[in-house]
Amino acid sequence: MIEPAAALPPALDPTLARDAAELQRALSDLVRVVQFRDRDRICCHDVSVTQCSALEELIRRGPLTLNELAQVLYLDKSTASRVVDGLERKGYATRAPHPDDRRALLLTATPSGRELYETIEADLVLEAQRLLADVEPEVRRSMTLLLGRLARATSARVNCGPAGCTTC
Repeated sequence: MIEPAAALPPALDPTLARDAAELQRALSDLVRVVQFRDRDRICCHDVSVTQCSALEELIRRGPLTLNELAQVLYLDKSTASRVVDGLERKGYATRAPHPDDRRALLLTATPSGRELYETIEADLVLEAQRLLADVEPEVRRSMTLLLGRLARATSARVNCGPAGCTTC
């Protein structure tokens, strides 16, 4: 009886290595373009890209503590605090005592923060519609599923090891 060939470890599979390199280049290009687009579009609305991301998370997840917000934004606590300071100064977010923890504050998007975020989001969605107009529906759905899967897999590996190691 002939034994089936054992699968190569991922590091030794030349096809996987080539595909991974091509994916890395494509993601790098995409991230660079999206970051530029975000700075160009979002900063016209009196908030930074990071402040917009904070508003998005406060709206999507509901009230968060500063530690929770820092974690979902991949920021340290002091940077997240400065982001929230700016949002609060502009009237887009508030801090209130946490009902279950006297040491913590809950951060919430204000109605004007929600309105601002909805305006920005509508602009970005309209741009995405223009980009996807000539792409087949099945491909659009597959792209969305794939990008979501990549985001979740990447997120699961961020800061997964000791001392913030990101190579595990």
